[in-house]
Amino acid sequence: MRPISLEDAFVISKDAVFRDLDGEAVILDLSAGTYFGLNEIGTRIWQLIAENGTLKTVFDVLCAEYDAPPETIERDLLMLVSSLAEARLGTVT
Repeated sequence: MRPISLEDAFVISKDAVFRDLDGEAVILDLSAGTYFGLNEIGTRIWQLIAENGTLKTVFDVLCAEYDAPPETIERDLLMLVSSLAEARLGTVT
């Protein structure tokens, strides 16, 4: 798998069912029957990806919403997207 960058987009799988549970979320992969849990920030990232998909846009919104160094936000965003892709909950394009 090639490295993921902010220039990429993430397309959510049609088999991924998202449920927000008071700020945290669970994603069910219908094809595999597996669950993937997200904390509050992971849930926000998933919502932003669902709205736009472009990682640069997601990054920009996160930088505006959270008081964290941009390097940390970028690292955490790319790590989560990589994990979501590995779990087959979407595709990096």
